Amino acid sequence: MIKVKVVGCGGYGGVGIVELLLRHPEVKIQTLVAATETGMAMSELYPHLKGFCDLPILKPDDPAAQEPADVVFFSTPDGVGMVQAPAELAKGARVIDYSGDFRFNNVEDYAEYARRIGRDPVHKTPELLPQTVYGLPELNRKAYSKNQRLVGNPGCFAVSCLVGLAPAAAAKLVDFKSVICDCKTGVSGAGKKATPIHHYPARYENMQAYRLSGHQHVMEVERMLGGLAGEPVPVTFTAQVVPVCRGILSCLYGTLRDGIGLAQVREAYAEFHKGNPFVRLFDSKAVVGTAHVRGSNYCNLTVDVDERTRRLRVVSHIDNLMKGQAGSALQNMNLIFGLPENLGLDHPGAYP
Repeated sequence: MIKVKVVGCGGYGGVGIVELLLRHPEVKIQTLVAATETGMAMSELYPHLKGFCDLPILKPDDPAAQEPADVVFFSTPDGVGMVQAPAELAKGARVIDYSGDFRFNNVEDYAEYARRIGRDPVHKTPELLPQTVYGLPELNRKAYSKNQRLVGNPGCFAVSCLVGLAPAAAAKLVDFKSVICDCKTGVSGAGKKATPIHHYPARYENMQAYRLSGHQHVMEVERMLGGLAGEPVPVTFTAQVVPVCRGILSCLYGTLRDGIGLAQVREAYAEFHKGNPFVRLFDSKAVVGTAHVRGSNYCNLTVDVDERTRRLRVVSHIDNLMKGQAGSALQNMNLIFGLPENLGLDHPGAYP
């Protein structure tokens, strides 16, 4: 059995990976660690886990929290994984980090990302960056080495946009200067925060755009799309929060190149995603929404062409806490341990 440690178990990403691990036939949750709510059982903090996960939540400096594990999930904010991952790697663990600490392979890219989010641009463990892989298998599966030890989980908006736009970039279907990502997320995308702007009255029946000066996930989107296209792909990105608990809906647009029509678009999307078990393609007649991916690791793509304006239109649906976070993390764990990619993840979620 694969022994698992979850650091940051008290947040949405932490409880999400715990829920998934409980269904996984090849793992044992060994250690739960958090900076807050320590001393409680996990099932005290999250009563729906009573009888399923009653392990205590340990402080980071608790001796029991230092026990070696086979894999460590860091469901933590930026800046934590880069400091704590070296010790776990030295003990033989593999590390999957949810934050931006290991999404980039060099100090220059990391520094640009850190400046965009107002953090110190100096990475604390730059020697690890060449060892990491960007953890979006739908685009990057071939980059995983046989014994990959460090994975940087992608951002939730990035997952939504990249899965939706990757075929268009790889097949050069659109004018790359015309790409627009219009993205809406549920309130849980901000994490487990007790702040005035996340107070129920502030969110109920209220929608707003935010971080118009530059969202931290834009760099991931542009970097990966540019790699597929072989040239820069600048995107106009607008993030909006809407009064739902979970889910991301991204409307993705690009002006079609001359000679490209719906048939070529559908062929390109089917070909690109044919080996991706968690991507499902729909046409414009399908009634698909975020409720149809809730609680699952699937990305549902509605692929369409507006013939009047000659624009590609892709609507991407994911659960931000699953495919956008914990689900991708478990998918990455399966890959780096040589397990079936969909093990513990091949379920449809919950509806309504």
